[in-house]
Amino acid sequence: MITTIDANDSRSIQNKEAVLGLYDMMINQKKGPEAVKKYLTPEYIQHNPLIPTGAESLGVFFGQVAAGRPNLRVVVHKIIATGHYVWAHVNFLNLYNDDPNDRGMAGVDIYRFDSNGKIAEHWDTLQEIPDPEKSANANGMF
Repeated sequence: MITTIDANDSRSIQNKEAVLGLYDMMINQKKGPEAVKKYLTPEYIQHNPLIPTGAESLGVFFGQVAAGRPNLRVVVHKIIATGHYVWAHVNFLNLYNDDPNDRGMAGVDIYRFDSNGKIAEHWDTLQEIPDPEKSANANGMF
């Protein structure tokens, strides 16, 4: 994982660790409802149009996804933290299926934290990872 963070900025370090904890608990451990209680404000603002706003809604969404996908996991490739914001470049595997050969979805998540160190807002963009044989270049997604 590539990490860009000011080692002297304790807030950025704490926020980066919270995002990594959220991913691990919500997706890898499949504990969505518990993860949002620990890491998000109840008034959490969601900008992904597929998920209703509010922390509870995100927990329910990932709880439902995880229930049908034992292979669901996330791999964080890059993370940048500064002040109240964290950006993460990730690979969501088995987000839409449980195929063991799934290449996944490349994602960039942007999180805004409140002054109490809780995630208050989220934006994302997702892109299917193509078959490398059909890619226009050999650079890869990560």
